[in-house]
Amino acid sequence: MKFTAACLQLTSNDQPKENLDQVLQLSEQAIKEKIDFILTPENTFLLTLDHEVLLKRSENFDNSHCIEEIKKFSKNNSIWFLIGATPINIDNQIYNRSILINPEGEIVSHYDKIHMFDVNLPNGESYKESDKFKAGKEIVLSKLPWANLGHSICYDLRFPNHYRQLMKKGADLLTVPSAFTKNTGERHWHILLRSRAIENFCYVLAPAQTGKHFNGRETYGHSLIISPDGKILAEKENGVGFIVSEIDIEEVKKIRSEIPSASLD
Repeated sequence: MKFTAACLQLTSNDQPKENLDQVLQLSEQAIKEKIDFILTPENTFLLTLDHEVLLKRSENFDNSHCIEEIKKFSKNNSIWFLIGATPINIDNQIYNRSILINPEGEIVSHYDKIHMFDVNLPNGESYKESDKFKAGKEIVLSKLPWANLGHSICYDLRFPNHYRQLMKKGADLLTVPSAFTKNTGERHWHILLRSRAIENFCYVLAPAQTGKHFNGRETYGHSLIISPDGKILAEKENGVGFIVSEIDIEEVKKIRSEIPSASLD
């Protein structure tokens, strides 16, 4: 089965309404390409390293203006939509949550980021995501009309077993919404994404944050759509915008039959 996907590339800030407006504007442009599925990156509606701002501006999962607007957009345009990840406040605990919405405007599943980005980089940058976010615990697989979708978020990318579990559960495509730093992105982004595709013979859809953000943080960009044999089908190197590619799930079945390594461990 075939469908067409669009990955948005954003430069989000700490103002949810501004970020929502950017997402809706790009999505309106993307649907002119006759797509079936839109995906956004990590930190879609709120990007900040300030814990107080996170607590104040992260929306409640059941009462979120941003999520409600995306639900309306999905319904009005009969399109599937993955809010790649956005901070969600539940009883003053923040989850980094990916949210899948169907063409009826209903939330069908969500995934909370499992692996926290706790690192000290050689250039002096330091991140301690576990100080601000509560880690998820469950691997999540969602059913689309065309394929099974395996969820992940950004730093999950460095944990191959996460994706192996998803493939064994039946994933045909893997989503990796991200806000990779420029430092780590330049060294590892393409290699890791192509490896996850090849190891599991899955399509990989990786919408990304890009550019210099209001707080000085710089993200790598390079949103990618990758085939099950590791071929880059679409890439946006930098700047706000989107990429589009057709996804043919028969390619997953074909390469898995040719090279049966995915079924042997």
